[in-house]
Amino acid sequence: MSDDIVEGEPAYGRALVFDTPEKIAGVRLLTLRAALKLEVKGIQMYRGRSVYAIIKKEFGLKGSKQSVLDQLTAILTERGILR
Repeated sequence: MSDDIVEGEPAYGRALVFDTPEKIAGVRLLTLRAALKLEVKGIQMYRGRSVYAIIKKEFGLKGSKQSVLDQLTAILTERGILR
């Protein structure tokens, strides 16, 4: 998992459990952010619509891929999903 997750790291041999709708949504947003970081570097993570297009539509963001990544990072930090 990303080192950006607010919750503590699991002990060796133990799994992280995301068992609430809020935690599941947070992990989804972190996954979208990770995929966008790849797209900024020129790597497509998925076929079909780009993660860039999905994030722009979902959050109403505008700008380049790097700009949208920066805006999304700020939103996740503001929501307490990122440190």
